[in-house]
Order: sequence, then C-alpha cells, then structure tokens
Amino acid sequence: MQMSTAGLGLLKKCEGFRGRVYRDVAGFATIGYGHRLVGAEAFADGIDEARASDLLAGDLQAAERAVERLVKVAMAQGQFDALVDFCFNMGAARLAGSTLLKELNAGNYAAAAEELPRWDRAGGQENLGLKARREAELRLWQGLEAAA
Repeated sequence: MQMSTAGLGLLKKCEGFRGRVYRDVAGFATIGYGHRLVGAEAFADGIDEARASDLLAGDLQAAERAVERLVKVAMAQGQFDALVDFCFNMGAARLAGSTLLKELNAGNYAAAAEELPRWDRAGGQENLGLKARREAELRLWQGLEAAA
C-alpha cells in the first residue's frame, strides 16, 4: 500500500513546511516537512518546497515499509494512512512496541483505534499539536475526512 492523498495532506498539514533547520517538539534537528537530520546532513542555506517534498518522499517510503512490515492483518486505506502518519511522527520503534500494534495484529481494530489518542505527549506533557494530530489520524482510521 501507499499513503493516499488524504493521508499525505494530513501529514503535510501537521508537519508544516519550514525551509530552515529547526528543533522539533522532541528537540531533533528538522527541516522541510518534518525531515529529521541524520549523520552529516546540513542545510546551511535552507531548502525550498521542492527539496522538502523530495526528502518527504524518502521518509514516507520508510514509514510505509515499516507499517507493512509490522502490521500482520488487513487494513483499510484510512487505517494504513493513520499508521503511516503515526510512524512518520513517532517512529517505527514506538509503533513496534505499542499496545496499538498489539491490538491491531490481534484483530481488535476498535481497541487499536482507541490507542491513537493516548500518544499525545512530548516530554511527559500533553501537547496540543500531538493531540490534534492523533485526533486527525483517528478520523482517517475511521474513514472520515482528515480535515473534519
């Protein structure tokens, strides 16, 4: 599967575009649409939206592959999109060790969906941006419009 247009729209809306390196809510050096800098990556002159989209495409493929590898049950497009966005935002390791994944792989789709809103914390504190993102992911999961 691949992330749908609705899923990509949610991800881009939640991440926003930033042409200069910044620290995300977890303190990671980030640029573009939520691309975490790794290794010797440096963008001293910043990037434009086209370069940000290229970086996002690579990051998105990694998140899609992680979801496909970790999830052992069939998913609707909205469920896949929600998990790819979650994985992009929180990381594959967090998804891999989550009750969300355990419930989903046991076929408990409703219980898995109930886990999404619980991932709204950064630094031990509730984060309104993460709360809104998880709510939007839940709407995708449920097959509702991402912008609803």
